Amino acid sequence: MKVLVVGANGQVGRLLVHLLRDSKEHTVKAMVREDEQAAALKQLDIEVAVACLEQSVEEIAQAARGCNAIVFTAGSGRHTGYDKTLLIDLDGAVKTIEAAEKVGIKRFIMVSAIQAHRRENWHEKMLPYYAAKYYADKMLEKSDLTYTIIRPGGLMSESGTGKVTAATDIRSGKIPREDVAKTIIQSLTEENTYYQSFDLISGEVPIEKALKLL
Repeated sequence: MKVLVVGANGQVGRLLVHLLRDSKEHTVKAMVREDEQAAALKQLDIEVAVACLEQSVEEIAQAARGCNAIVFTAGSGRHTGYDKTLLIDLDGAVKTIEAAEKVGIKRFIMVSAIQAHRRENWHEKMLPYYAAKYYADKMLEKSDLTYTIIRPGGLMSESGTGKVTAATDIRSGKIPREDVAKTIIQSLTEENTYYQSFDLISGEVPIEKALKLL
């Protein structure tokens, strides 16, 4: 499966791109927004598409052509205003869904946020962020795509353990970014994750088994 990683310059995105590059099952195309980012990835023999989520659906569709799946792991980041949250985390995600439909890509994995599906549990200081995730996820669920929505807990930079807890409703928890990336890869072809949305934190169950228990 050839996978377009949208948000390939983000922390989860970078890990995911390298894991996919080294995978025996999949190949990868990294979507970034700047030529400088693209040049760095090309030096690592990674295929790159330069496209901006704030531009047209056609630009994203062009980046996606030739791929079999899309992983949306882009985000506006903590240091931008909520205008960028709206444009990237919500509208950028919806544009990517539309681009997938436009070019006939069915498999789509969305990286969301823990408890984004429950308004009553949104973090008070991040309400616009959670609202963006909530409605992007809703749009994906209403699409014709074969979707998986992964809602990781607080992201950590330490090495992954390969063991997680995955369930439809987990109130809180943390997880290494590496384990999020590995869960994404495992989900690509794990049919038990198709049309599923779940929270994801560190746990005691190997990723492959955890996904089969959803």
